[in-house]
Amino acid sequence: MIKEKIILYHGTSEKIVNPTFGLGNDRHDYGRGFYLTEDIELAKEWAVCKPNNTNGWVHKYELDLKELKILDFQENNLLSWLAELMKHREAADSKRYRVLASKFIDKYGIETTGYDVIKGWRANASFFYIAKEFVRDNIDIDILENLLSLGGLGIQYCIKSELAYSKLQEIENEIYSVNYDEFNRKYNQRDSNARINMKNLIDSDANKVTKVFSTLF
Repeated sequence: MIKEKIILYHGTSEKIVNPTFGLGNDRHDYGRGFYLTEDIELAKEWAVCKPNNTNGWVHKYELDLKELKILDFQENNLLSWLAELMKHREAADSKRYRVLASKFIDKYGIETTGYDVIKGWRANASFFYIAKEFVRDNIDIDILENLLSLGGLGIQYCIKSELAYSKLQEIENEIYSVNYDEFNRKYNQRDSNARINMKNLIDSDANKVTKVFSTLF
């Protein structure tokens, strides 16, 4: 049975949040929008992921899915998700990367205009470790999905359209304070464990380094 409404959480350093259509950062994973997750524990970690020693907050929302057009990257080719990230975030600052990223986006990118909500993995710190190795041709595409699963990236929802914003309602009596020391430590430990496991897989015989980034065009 398809859910008509879902509960989502937004982790932030701000006690008062007003999700507003048109605001947000173009350099976030899926561009400008308001980001949430179904996992409250991840939301708590994301609320204090910056090294500023400041406690955070988790806001609880209900999203009415009726009439919304949702792009779910879990239902698409993994390369289309990577292409979407490349539209907004840079995995390397070299000319080679800029040239190849443009070609990669042209081949694997999905047109996201017209979607109300984008759902997919969150590109956390450990993801950029993978991304840098991938664009340097050090990772075979055959192990890429396994690498991402080791990262514990978590699934996020990005509210994109004015319609989607109108269907997002905060449950105002349920806001959670997040202790910086506890959950920043959990965030960093998750990232540290992910990097160790990822490096072990990259260095293993499973990584054939044959079908690499520059061969995918």
